[in-house]
Amino acid sequence: MNDDQETKRSRKFETWSGIELPAVLGPDDVSIDPARDLGEPGAFPFTRGPYASMYRGKPWTMRMFAGFGTPEDTNRRFRFLLEQGQTGLSTAFDFPTLMGYDSDSPRARGEVGVCGVAVDSLRDFETLFDGIPLERVTTSMTINGPALVLLAFYVALADVRGIPRAALGGTLQNDCLKEFIAQHAWLVPPRPALRMVTDTIEFCSREMPRYHPVSISGYHIREAGATAAEELAFTLANGLTYVDACLDRGLSVDDFAPRLSFFFDVHNDFFEEIAKFRAARRLWARLVRERYSPRLEASLRLRMHAQTAGVSLTAQQPYNNIARVALQALAAVLGGTQSLHTNSLDETYALPTEEAVTIALRTQQIILHETGVANTVDPLAGSYTVEWLTNRLEEEAREILRAIESMGGMVAAIENGYPQRRIANSAYEHERKLASGERTVVGVTAYRSAEQTRIPTLRIDPEVARRKIQGLAELKAHRSATAVTAALAYMRRPAARGDNLVPSVVAAARVYATEQEICDVLRDVFGSYTDPAEL
Repeated sequence: MNDDQETKRSRKFETWSGIELPAVLGPDDVSIDPARDLGEPGAFPFTRGPYASMYRGKPWTMRMFAGFGTPEDTNRRFRFLLEQGQTGLSTAFDFPTLMGYDSDSPRARGEVGVCGVAVDSLRDFETLFDGIPLERVTTSMTINGPALVLLAFYVALADVRGIPRAALGGTLQNDCLKEFIAQHAWLVPPRPALRMVTDTIEFCSREMPRYHPVSISGYHIREAGATAAEELAFTLANGLTYVDACLDRGLSVDDFAPRLSFFFDVHNDFFEEIAKFRAARRLWARLVRERYSPRLEASLRLRMHAQTAGVSLTAQQPYNNIARVALQALAAVLGGTQSLHTNSLDETYALPTEEAVTIALRTQQIILHETGVANTVDPLAGSYTVEWLTNRLEEEAREILRAIESMGGMVAAIENGYPQRRIANSAYEHERKLASGERTVVGVTAYRSAEQTRIPTLRIDPEVARRKIQGLAELKAHRSATAVTAALAYMRRPAARGDNLVPSVVAAARVYATEQEICDVLRDVFGSYTDPAEL
């Protein structure tokens, strides 16, 4: 190493989230009681994993995110991924669907099928899942504001096919609170949105025992610029808010907590991300035990889906993204995830091509079958660095949680703008470090190339919108307008009275009411929401 290189490395050493790291860590630096803080895998506090055998018993689910264009297009991609060895479906919806608008809405212009599949009604679900056995394949749906409506489409499809609701497995993202914090794809204001999430949890706990009705999502919080500790704290605070809402509804914590799931980002800092996953399980188990005293140990168990960090992908030198994703995926596995999506190298440009998504899936398969890291449960336990970071992240998250409690809980904190401000400040600090040279992104801030690498990308045919609008017009012409009007009118009763909304929305779905028609009723009853410009 020459003097210039030595000078460049003589700086503050810190994690990607800004935690300063000592040069060497040893037993005197890590305050840990193995029985209290680690335990055994599959046992409280679940630091070492939610299940005793982990991947020796069952590999993580390889659940690649897929959705673009029309339901026919996405059905073909689903079938392709299943043929390539994917073990669960994960559905991406276009932005109009995420916002509760149909493809023929003026607000949908230019966005139909672009960032996910365009879905307007039960008819689209019939096509989307054509030939796919819902009772045998678990399906994740990335939808939040209108999540209750998409769940109703899925339930209605199963009803039409004669599949028992109790046989359905999968996950509904359905995390309204993180929308107000980070992603901003909401349908109604925070408090009625929380009520709708509670409705889905109650419905699924009674009728769909294999289904996860909410995936409490730190991913989008981290992608918006949060640190690892902020992602951890805000995600768990949202989870506790959902638990409290369900208890207020009259449910027992053991009725629903075992089916709660979580969704975390896997960012660049290898050891920090592993420690974050371990801290998440331990902190959640401790918080739920302290606050709710459940009878079932399963109510304390945090299970998670993870996705490599989309925000870390670069348009410059896009093949570097393969290395980034591989290392992030390895961190997720060493951290003990139950399900994993690996981003494709081209996703900074567009939705992935079949070749790119195959490489991303093969990355997981190589980790499982060729590296040996899945043969031992929590192989990094006892590492001074990993245990020190696990403790540090738990401590920082607890401090943020105490601040949220002092404000009256997460809904009040969101209305006050607290998490939004923290995330904005953290995002600014990250960009400042990039601009100043304190932080390096290979191919972007250093090791740049004068030549631009060109790669094939997936392009959505503009004809998609025309075909979707035409199909929607045909649906409306042939369905029973009287039945739709009656079903939408009937929805207003439980909405106004506070009864569970899911059965009435399923009934509306069965007669082919569209997503926007249903969502317009909800917007009319509950009102709309605008995030304050200054908080």
